[in-house]
Amino acid sequence: MIERHVTFNVIPGKEKDFETLFKTEYSIAMSRQPGFVSVTLLKEHEKEAVYQMAIRFQSLETAAAWRDSADHKALSPKIKALYSESSVQVYEVIAQK
Repeated sequence: MIERHVTFNVIPGKEKDFETLFKTEYSIAMSRQPGFVSVTLLKEHEKEAVYQMAIRFQSLETAAAWRDSADHKALSPKIKALYSESSVQVYEVIAQK
């Protein structure tokens, strides 16, 4: 299993729009993808406009399939309009309880 941490610097004033898009469209579309395990949206406590998505898929291949999917391609312009920059770190899940 892999976990991707995507950090977003959301444009100030667009935080609620970002949260709404995640809840009503982005997470729903992602959850329909083969190999999907979970997705969580975290908001940094000290910084109002910094968010992190923790995304789990069964494999690198299923995560790549999500990124190449029609749903992801359709949602990309919507989410990109809400943040100024993002970064990604990919982890292999070694153990969980």
